[in-house]
Amino acid sequence: MSEQPRKPIARLPVIAVGAALVATAIGAGGFWLGAQQHGAPTPSQTEDGRRVLYWYDPMAPDQHFDAPGRSPFMAMDLVPRYADEAATKAGVRIDPGVAQNLGVRLATVESAPLARTVTAAGVLAFNDRQVAIVQARTGGFVERAYGRAVGDVVAAGAPIVDIRVPEWAAAQAEYLALRGGGDELADASRRRLAMLGMPASLIARVDQDRAPRPIATITAPISGAITQLDVRAGMTVMSGAPLATINGASPIWVVASLAQAESSIAQRGGRVVARTPAYPGEDFAGRIESVLPSANAATRSIEVRIALANADGRLRPGMTAEVIIADPDTRTALLIPAEAAIRTGQRTVVIVANEDGRYAPTEVELGRRSGDRIEVRSGLSEGQRVVASGQFLIDSEASLSGALARLTPTSARAQSATPAVHEASGRITAINGDAITIAHGPIASLQWPGMTMQFRLARADLGSGLRVGDAVTIRFRQIGRAYVIDDIAKTGGAL
Repeated sequence: MSEQPRKPIARLPVIAVGAALVATAIGAGGFWLGAQQHGAPTPSQTEDGRRVLYWYDPMAPDQHFDAPGRSPFMAMDLVPRYADEAATKAGVRIDPGVAQNLGVRLATVESAPLARTVTAAGVLAFNDRQVAIVQARTGGFVERAYGRAVGDVVAAGAPIVDIRVPEWAAAQAEYLALRGGGDELADASRRRLAMLGMPASLIARVDQDRAPRPIATITAPISGAITQLDVRAGMTVMSGAPLATINGASPIWVVASLAQAESSIAQRGGRVVARTPAYPGEDFAGRIESVLPSANAATRSIEVRIALANADGRLRPGMTAEVIIADPDTRTALLIPAEAAIRTGQRTVVIVANEDGRYAPTEVELGRRSGDRIEVRSGLSEGQRVVASGQFLIDSEASLSGALARLTPTSARAQSATPAVHEASGRITAINGDAITIAHGPIASLQWPGMTMQFRLARADLGSGLRVGDAVTIRFRQIGRAYVIDDIAKTGGAL
């Protein structure tokens, strides 16, 4: 009796099950052996035994994660924050050799008198308080003009023009006829000569010469420059007609413009030092004569008039000058180099160098500036050291480590945890993984004009079905320095 042959298919499940058991045993043994030799790392412990508190994205250090991986914001690998790092002081540590190579220069916070000075540009001009207008006291004819011209500088008493007055000749002859009698008629006739406009010097000369003098010489009442001349030889002039205008040349004005933020330093009577390119290395002392009561509507600047002595006439109107005005209110204050301050727009930060080699950002309130130093009203104390050069490199490192983020008030951090959502529409110009470039129109919520920029997709599936040229609408948020799209929808086909 022959045996029935076994069906080969019945052995296949048994062989498969056996192979699976052997593979499982080998894998388990290898895992056990590796764990015994190296110790498997856990989410809270690395291979070197350091305990991890959390993982974070260096570009968004306020967001914490319980396990390693890739950041949902910038698609970067998360960085661990170790327990021993949290126990150290705030700030960042930089090796002294590295700090020297970076050109880090320190300065000490000092308490010193705050002597604020302001340097402003000015233009020399005539002193409008010294203006003389020469007029004809009576009508007549110009006999002589002495060759005067606009721009001539004349001394006080210098002749300007000779005028012949026919009316004076008859009056002077009448006075000379009555003069010998010595009665009241002679005195009345003499008074009449003065009433006709004759100067006392001319009447005295008529008395001396015993002859009529119908020609009157008009002289300059002050020293200065002739800025207007309206008389020529042979012309007829009427009584009261202006003949010339003379502007005094000393003192001369410097009209300087100060920004409204610096206008408080200008006080009437304050001392000023002026310098002009015409005389390099020479200082001209002056004083503030007046501060105009209104500001220039276009530039919002305040004009200051400064008087400078100009007896030798070297300073001429129209020249430019640089004026240095010192603040009369001198007080003691904490001062640091002005270059040490980092202005972010929302606050002002300085990098403080601690004794243990750490550099910590500190928020400060600044005051007045004096030359290359500036006043610190709060945030620092005397004797502290601040970084005066190379602070922007340290500031970058502090930003990555989250040191600057900890300066933000709690309410501000709460608001930044839920960034605002913005909407835009545009057309896709490039796609590269989770990075997508869109040429979008103006965004009113951010006050942006239309531009082409790169965004990142919050999830990989958002890019499914998208192609270059698609017209889309997006909803995005700003997270750190990245703009992350939470929702994107096509509104038209590709070009």
